[in-house]
Amino acid sequence: MLECNLVRPRQLSALCSCLDRIWKDNGNCVILFSWMQFLKEETLSFLLIESPLEIKNIEDKSESTLVRKKHNEFGSEDKLKNLQDFPLDPRAIQDVESCACVLREILDFDQNQKQKVFNSKIFTCSVCFCEKLGIDCMDLKECNHVYCKACLKEYFEIQIRDGNVQCLNCPEPKCTSIATPAQVKELVYEETFARYDRLLLQSTLDLMTDVVYCPRTVCKSVVMLEPGNTMGVCPGCRYAFCALCEMAYHGISPCRLKAEKLSALRDEYLKADESEKQRLEKSYGRRVLQKAVEELCSQEWLDKNSKPCPRCGTNIQKVNGCNKMTCTGCKQHFCWLCIRPLSKINPYSHFNDSSSPCFNELFQGIDFEAEDDVLRDEDDGIV
Repeated sequence: MLECNLVRPRQLSALCSCLDRIWKDNGNCVILFSWMQFLKEETLSFLLIESPLEIKNIEDKSESTLVRKKHNEFGSEDKLKNLQDFPLDPRAIQDVESCACVLREILDFDQNQKQKVFNSKIFTCSVCFCEKLGIDCMDLKECNHVYCKACLKEYFEIQIRDGNVQCLNCPEPKCTSIATPAQVKELVYEETFARYDRLLLQSTLDLMTDVVYCPRTVCKSVVMLEPGNTMGVCPGCRYAFCALCEMAYHGISPCRLKAEKLSALRDEYLKADESEKQRLEKSYGRRVLQKAVEELCSQEWLDKNSKPCPRCGTNIQKVNGCNKMTCTGCKQHFCWLCIRPLSKINPYSHFNDSSSPCFNELFQGIDFEAEDDVLRDEDDGIV
């Protein structure tokens, strides 16, 4: 049997025929060592392969003719038009189907040989500074920095647990090479890799501008958007929605945005340059954005400078005076410090009761000098 994955069956058949011819020319004597010498030293020249990495196409007629001529130099009397006409020898074996398969076989063999050499060497891990055999280490393919598998395993697991699946960089400072998914899978546990795989897919989809998720909480399927279109149709639940506001699709009508969306949109709009503002105004409507900015700015001012009445919720601003407040809407007395309703008969008892959290704090936080200035201004008719 003559087996080789790097040449075609008809080329192997020609080699078998040539070996038979060498045997006959030597008078049927011991031929094994002669065959070995021929296969090692003259096979490539016999097949007209100029480089060990060159794989000839068997359909090339010029090559076939040259191989036929070379074969005839060994005494063959066959009159062949080309190698394609050469009969297949049952002793010629080739398990691969195409040149692409042959190339993969070569690359796999080369990688396996490199890995054997790597496994036999000794490396110093740049994390724990221990010397270990290569079989207990791993090199990152882009930068070739070598670390022991124990250190890399712990590093990968910490990053995956924290959700930093896009940051499995080389531990070397300022090195930007990233570990491959195959390297991660080799080191971490199966459930950890499943989390890594899921988060990596999700983060990759999040970076794609034409990919969104179905807004229905029971679905959350991945939805592909058409270029320049804001309408998404979920392939799972068939929900048609607007990709901007995540509401039911509304055509060219302005988006109706939720409060949290308005807040994020307001911040984006205020920080945007002129071209980006024009794009946002075109997508959401200029009046919607301006109204959102005004309303949210007003709400922020109210949150900072006022407190709600504990009875009716009216926003009350404290300008001066003590901490006993009276709502302008429902006339409810309440404490400015703890927002508790106060008794209508004796509202000051809240500040006189030793068990109260606001005991003796009726005037807490008051600037008396400022109060005196206000009172003097009022007496002089300035306020």
